[in-house]
Amino acid sequence: MLYLKTLIIVVQLLSALGVIGLVLLQHGKGADMGAAFGSGASGSLFGATGSANFLSRTTAVLAAVFFVTTLTLTYLGAYRSKPSAGVLGAAATAPVSATSGVSPASTPVAASNASAALAASAASVPATDVPK
Repeated sequence: MLYLKTLIIVVQLLSALGVIGLVLLQHGKGADMGAAFGSGASGSLFGATGSANFLSRTTAVLAAVFFVTTLTLTYLGAYRSKPSAGVLGAAATAPVSATSGVSPASTPVAASNASAALAASAASVPATDVPK
């Protein structure tokens, strides 16, 4: 899972850098007037308007890749694996102490622990007789 996240982060970083580079390479709206007087891209590799279409489409594809990788990383970041229930498929329970037939609550140490636990749970519950 760690390798998958790393791969997706690398793809996202490369697509982000590609979008930045392609946006900087594209001509603005005002560059069309300069191209009309001979200083433009009429003799370029893609033709007069071919480079604009190619750069625009490539930017759109890289933006879509960036969007998909962002959603995938969000999904993978929110994913929480469920704890295993064990070999038998049931939740593990605490072992019962086997003391010569005497219940644990009847011993003085266990009784004081039980009263301390009851007091702690009562202290965490808000009081109902407090006026608002």
